[in-house]
Amino acid sequence: MQRYFVPNDQMSDKQVTIKGDDASHITRVMRMQPGQSIVCINQKQRVVLCMLESVDSTEVSASIKEEQSVQTELPIEVTIAQALPKGDKFDLIVQKGTELGASGFLPFSAARSIVKWDAKKSAKKIERLEKIAKEAAEQSYRMKLPVIYPNASTKQVIETFHEYTACLILAEEQAKAGETSILAHQLTNMKPGDKLLVLIGPEGGFSEDEIVLFEQAGAKACGLGPRILRTETASLAVLAAISYHFELMR
Repeated sequence: MQRYFVPNDQMSDKQVTIKGDDASHITRVMRMQPGQSIVCINQKQRVVLCMLESVDSTEVSASIKEEQSVQTELPIEVTIAQALPKGDKFDLIVQKGTELGASGFLPFSAARSIVKWDAKKSAKKIERLEKIAKEAAEQSYRMKLPVIYPNASTKQVIETFHEYTACLILAEEQAKAGETSILAHQLTNMKPGDKLLVLIGPEGGFSEDEIVLFEQAGAKACGLGPRILRTETASLAVLAAISYHFELMR
């Protein structure tokens, strides 16, 4: 069944109004008609089963038929601080990371980042990533949309450390050295509602100076096993490990 995120002010006690691209999607792509059902989620994570009443390419109206009680979010909030990768890799990171439960994505310029986002490019990129995240969240039955944060510098990323319960650096050297316990130890010590920031380097990895700065600010470097992962794979691997720890290992 199709799912759509709507702002709080478009969901009342008994009605939901859908506008813009989603209204166009319902009418022109899905070709839905009055009487058919959809699921809507607002910003307060209220999930409702709705029946379409009026359908138009600019606005769709639906009546709420049933409240739904579901929980599809990771028990902890995971933000991926991703150093800017080349090409369209960030699209993949956000799409698959959203499906795996990430609560936010923080793009930043690392020392070895080849790609640079100026103000104009950054705004367009973030708008595109927000759309990708929304579509992935709807497809994967998420309860909320991940946040796409503005592009930051390494210094600005470090300044956010105090907002998190823990900060981890996915470090190539730790993987090469066979480090396997820090991630598991950190997850074991976290409880539902805690916040985790995961720092991932660009194609060339983090510089030694960056890792020192991160560690001095309180982050811990860890490995993800003996294999060296590409930058676009690392976030997916750590999110899968987090899901296994909190949702499957029972």
